[in-house]
Amino acid sequence: MSQRKVDVLLVGAGVMSATLGKLLSELDPSLKMVMVERLARVAGESSHVLHNAGTGHAGNCELNYTPQQPDGSVNISRALEINADYEVSLQFWSYLVEQGCIPDPAKFINPVYHQSFVWGEENVAFLRERYRAMQRHHLFSEMEYSEDPAVLREWMPLVMQGRDRKQKVAATRVKHGSDVDFGYLSRRLVRTLQKSPNFELKTSHTIESLRKRDDGRWHVRMMENSTGKLHTINAGFVFIGAGGGALPLLQKSGIPEAEGYGGFPVSGHWLICRKPEIVRQHSTKVYGKAPVGAPPMSVPHLDVRMIDGERALLFGPFASVTTRFLREGSVLDLFSSLKSGNLKPMLAVAMENFDLMRYLLGEAIKTHGDRVDALRAYYPEARDEDWELASAGQRVQIIKSCGSYCGRLEFGTEIVASKDGTLASLLGASPGASTSVKAMAQVLERCFKPQMKSAAWKRKMKQMIPSWGESLDGNVALLEEVRQRTLGTLQLGGKGKNETAA
Repeated sequence: MSQRKVDVLLVGAGVMSATLGKLLSELDPSLKMVMVERLARVAGESSHVLHNAGTGHAGNCELNYTPQQPDGSVNISRALEINADYEVSLQFWSYLVEQGCIPDPAKFINPVYHQSFVWGEENVAFLRERYRAMQRHHLFSEMEYSEDPAVLREWMPLVMQGRDRKQKVAATRVKHGSDVDFGYLSRRLVRTLQKSPNFELKTSHTIESLRKRDDGRWHVRMMENSTGKLHTINAGFVFIGAGGGALPLLQKSGIPEAEGYGGFPVSGHWLICRKPEIVRQHSTKVYGKAPVGAPPMSVPHLDVRMIDGERALLFGPFASVTTRFLREGSVLDLFSSLKSGNLKPMLAVAMENFDLMRYLLGEAIKTHGDRVDALRAYYPEARDEDWELASAGQRVQIIKSCGSYCGRLEFGTEIVASKDGTLASLLGASPGASTSVKAMAQVLERCFKPQMKSAAWKRKMKQMIPSWGESLDGNVALLEEVRQRTLGTLQLGGKGKNETAA
């Protein structure tokens, strides 16, 4: 059994591990790193272009991030946090473009207006209040709002085409939104890492066990999928960025901090249209309100997407019941994750979320015609034969213990790290990839504390992320400076495509 000694082991070859690997390689090129991926390809699961929303989640249009309070007000704090976090990603990606790591930003990110659309008196009142709350803040000062059907026909012609003119409608839009291919981004980051002699990518390998050694390092055993041959890695730091597969691996690590965590898997599907005569009529991302009881990944949206260099329209996602933690996982994943420490919280969540289960079961039995009927709320003239079904990937929502017989279902992401900082994992889903840079920078702060306090690392962090250590939420001038750079470098500032289509 061969063994290799490394400074950093990255488990999973998606956008999280790729981002952390690139940050570390920039901060200290001498670090020896190995990335292990179960599949034969990079970014084959959640980072794949069809397995995430691709929105560049910025809180601009996702209505689930701005809940309405009992008094009618709208809480925008989550949207502010996500928007500021996405600006961190844009800064790092701009640095990569400037350094030549990604010569052509259009290969992974493109300008697309972010829009919200609602109908009915109650929903219009909600969107109006949301706009008022958000537009007052400098992060969203460029947001526009209208209830005029004529204006909306210019903003989103396909959505308004064939719609009942008596229907009360409203929409908002932000022009500097984006569409992101996180699969391409992940592959590009890994390719640049592979240019270093200190980095190795091992695909088609499965992590079998993780054990903490007496000297504080990690003994990790992995299996070569094609031959069954076992290899071991002696790692100083382990990051588990394996999407839905992170929870089982975190449990194998045995760190006390993982106690009580469980996972609630959800699968999904898109309706996808590739017909040019339809695709060219819609050039934005239009988000609506989720049905009552729906998980965040099921917020309906009609998007233009760049898929393998071609424009297509996607609608959905339609959630469904699953026991798999990964799209290419096992039907036993959920049951294998049940442990003495998380059994009670998971049972408590199951008991308290019958509405969610009923919703998921209802989604699972929908026919193609049912799904196109749902699409007609956003595209009234949609025809069944113009759309086909495609997988939207898998997500595992976090379940946390909150007492002896209590559990809580979390709809977000969370970093779980060992006390000594030698192992960290990212659990959860939305907003996920869009805030990958901020999330991985938090891993650095928790697991590389001495280095992050050094003058050299601080200087490099500021070079990669100019706003590092400062608040974009509270600094108007800094936000303007940062946005001017990122929108220009990433070619997101122009009007072109969207204005022409409108």
